[in-house]
Amino acid sequence: MSTHELFHTLHQLSRQLTNRLNEALKPTGLYSAQWAVIYVLKNKGSLTQKELCDYLFVEAPPMTRTIQRLVKQGYVTQVPGRDKREKHVQLTELANQEYPKWEHIVNSVNHELMRDFPIESREQFLKLQKSWLQQIL
Repeated sequence: MSTHELFHTLHQLSRQLTNRLNEALKPTGLYSAQWAVIYVLKNKGSLTQKELCDYLFVEAPPMTRTIQRLVKQGYVTQVPGRDKREKHVQLTELANQEYPKWEHIVNSVNHELMRDFPIESREQFLKLQKSWLQQIL
């Protein structure tokens, strides 16, 4: 297999997973990019926009738009930090209330996508991904 084929296939897989998740989340008014921010904030707590960008490997302009949409929806709030230019992004009580519903949808999509993979293959795939990610960071 060529390197190009590997990366092309990864890109196709990523797009397919994103599209499936977007379709499942559509009734909630969220997209996968918004879910990613919500998930990180739920698991890591309050973060700056820069920390979110760095963690999710997203450029500042699209992250700004995503955060603005989440603020408008009432799911995140921005709290001033010590530095006037720095704002911490955190989940609102509304987001914390809605989180189990969103998580259920995401878990259902994930389960459906992985249902034909044996557990050993899933574990091996996850281990490989984590190893690869550590190497390129």
